[in-house]
Amino acid sequence: MAKGYIIASVNVTNPDAYAAYAKAASAAVAKFGGTYLVRGGRSETLEGTTRTRNVVLEFPDYQTAHDFYHSPDYTAARALRLNAAEAAFLLVEGA
Repeated sequence: MAKGYIIASVNVTNPDAYAAYAKAASAAVAKFGGTYLVRGGRSETLEGTTRTRNVVLEFPDYQTAHDFYHSPDYTAARALRLNAAEAAFLLVEGA
């Protein structure tokens, strides 16, 4: 079965509020069996426009990743991020 991935591109605008989001999001990721493959770190834009922070989450499958993002746990975490960062999220199926 193909895995599910959530790829986030983020500009943090309020580091203290973002830290609260990250803590709540991490708990939701764990609850759905997700793993952080990338969480910040060095990056280089090779083409196009990107944000300063990148996150890649791996889930057992596409549906689990979808369910995580729309879960009450992550919805509550996402509310903490709204005033802490600008972000784009992408859900993809992969190997």
